[in-house]
Amino acid sequence: MPAIELTDVHKRYYRSHALRGVNLSVDRGKIVGLLGPNGSGKSTLLRICAGLASPTSGKVQVHGQDISIATKAITAYIPDIDSFYSWMTVRQAIAFESSMFDDFVLADAMDLVRELKLDPDNKISSLSKGQRGRLKLVLAMSRRAELVLMDEPLSGIDPPSRTVILETIADRYRAGEQTIIMSTHEVLESEKLFEDVIFLSEGRIVLTGEADRLRAERGKSLNEIFAEVC
Repeated sequence: MPAIELTDVHKRYYRSHALRGVNLSVDRGKIVGLLGPNGSGKSTLLRICAGLASPTSGKVQVHGQDISIATKAITAYIPDIDSFYSWMTVRQAIAFESSMFDDFVLADAMDLVRELKLDPDNKISSLSKGQRGRLKLVLAMSRRAELVLMDEPLSGIDPPSRTVILETIADRYRAGEQTIIMSTHEVLESEKLFEDVIFLSEGRIVLTGEADRLRAERGKSLNEIFAEVC
């Protein structure tokens, strides 16, 4: 059973088409790169899979089920924009998230706070963009979610924080038990993380496959393939 399956999914905003007939099946238990330039439809696809937006037409399933409260309960979502309450401290944000999700492990969150060098008593309003990116990762990776959707977690973040975020994803990923789909246009830094990749351009999937196989077949890095197909 796939982690997610999309069948002829379209999404239209007034006269603009965000997704144009997407057919996609993502295997469970892998880290998958959703690669495409800004405006290619990556955020829309992830929001639909997270149950935060509905397709204009087509069918979407997570673990063989239509999007519902049950699928949302097994899905962690990192948005591309901050959704924090700025008056909260890091500790309060973690407590708030813990109260929202039964699968949140508070001990894991505090371990990650230490690993990512966040001060639990700092207010979110005082955090840099890189620190807020680290906090978003803490909240997502402290859950026992079977599906984790990350929307541009590296965008606008300083290089040291990017490195820390990628290393933390690799270290905390539960191989074989958890599926991570990470959208990015920062392919050069992140491509070593991906087992499978999906290339999206102008709302259409232009290429999918195992990362190593695509590299071998084309004799190019994923970053070079990205420049070629997107």
